[in-house]
Amino acid sequence: MYITLSDRPKVSSTTGPGRRRVAPVVITLGLVSLVTDISSESVSAILPLYLTGVLGLSTISYGFIDALYQGVSALVRIGGGWAADRGGHPKWVAFLGYGLAAVARFFLLFTTGVAAISAVISADRIGKGLRTAPRDAMISEATPPDRLGQAFGVHRTLDTIGAAVGPLLAFAILWWIPDGYLTVMVVSLGFAVLGVAMLGLFVPDRPASTVPRAERTPVRWREVAQPDLVRLLVVAGVLGLLTVGDGFIYLALLDQGDFAAHWFPLFYVGTNIAYLSLAIPVGRLADRVGKARVLASGHLALLGAYLVAALSWDPTASTLLALVLLGTFYAATDGVIAALAGRLVPETVRASGIASAQTVVAVARMFSSAGFGLLWFVLGPQAALVVVGTGLVAVLPAALVVARRLDLAAGGTR
Repeated sequence: MYITLSDRPKVSSTTGPGRRRVAPVVITLGLVSLVTDISSESVSAILPLYLTGVLGLSTISYGFIDALYQGVSALVRIGGGWAADRGGHPKWVAFLGYGLAAVARFFLLFTTGVAAISAVISADRIGKGLRTAPRDAMISEATPPDRLGQAFGVHRTLDTIGAAVGPLLAFAILWWIPDGYLTVMVVSLGFAVLGVAMLGLFVPDRPASTVPRAERTPVRWREVAQPDLVRLLVVAGVLGLLTVGDGFIYLALLDQGDFAAHWFPLFYVGTNIAYLSLAIPVGRLADRVGKARVLASGHLALLGAYLVAALSWDPTASTLLALVLLGTFYAATDGVIAALAGRLVPETVRASGIASAQTVVAVARMFSSAGFGLLWFVLGPQAALVVVGTGLVAVLPAALVVARRLDLAAGGTR
């Protein structure tokens, strides 16, 4: 049984002065993401410390596993977008992805070795890859073009509330139950199953586009590979190669500040609180000044986080500042790139366009994680962060120039 929602929303922006409500399906999908992120982030928050501190893996090994976490989803993201566009039912493609992640949570209860953990993480990320583009395509389809930044900001806010609760839950469990990693995983499984049930019961199955199914043709990649989307992919890929995984930054902060290990999950909480506080206002800013411009400028906050984590000064102040900067970076990039990519391709291939952008970012970050793990091993955390930050300084000016052209193409500037 479905919750009855309003008919397909009109894409006109004339909804009356001061009214900026988002479609109900955006809220529902946000709630699904909220409980799913409680599941995934409760485990993610303990994984870097567990692998390096409990299992004693080197940063090279952790870099490999983090690369899987960042990049395996890229193997199926375009496939998930293609299936949503071709079949016309993105809900069920997303359902398959959420379901696979829940199954991975179950098997995580029985894994003990590095190889088994890598396999489970890969399955979980494949599920994420399948669900992300269809879900974002549903948000784009339900939202007027001039409010996409706000809609994705609302969704990401709900998503990030879950991402903040998950590490808090892990922290509470480990505080009361030392070495209670299995308990964290059992709780994670329960929330994963709840998310799948909510999607199946409460999200309506609507067509992916206004084009009747009988008139749809197979997705042709030349329709997806619009020149402006290709420009976005190049910019996103280069910036992704210079994006260090959160786990590495948190480990650097832990090394610098000599915090007790059980505080580690709270680093994720701090980032996510900053993210959820900024997601909606930054999304509205992107609607006003241009999504690509905000996307590129957000990497200035990432650069600031690198510098703060690399410098040796007051541990508490530097940690708090680094977490705020990371949250700002995600608010300016995570939902914004999906909103932008969806406006640079025809409606009939919107999910595939979004998936293409997300795939490029995931692949780039996969290589970044593997490379940074080696760089850390050779140079140490502080020097490695300075090297990557220098590269980011070198490419940001060109990224900002391209961003203006992309905003004009997407109708994102006045």
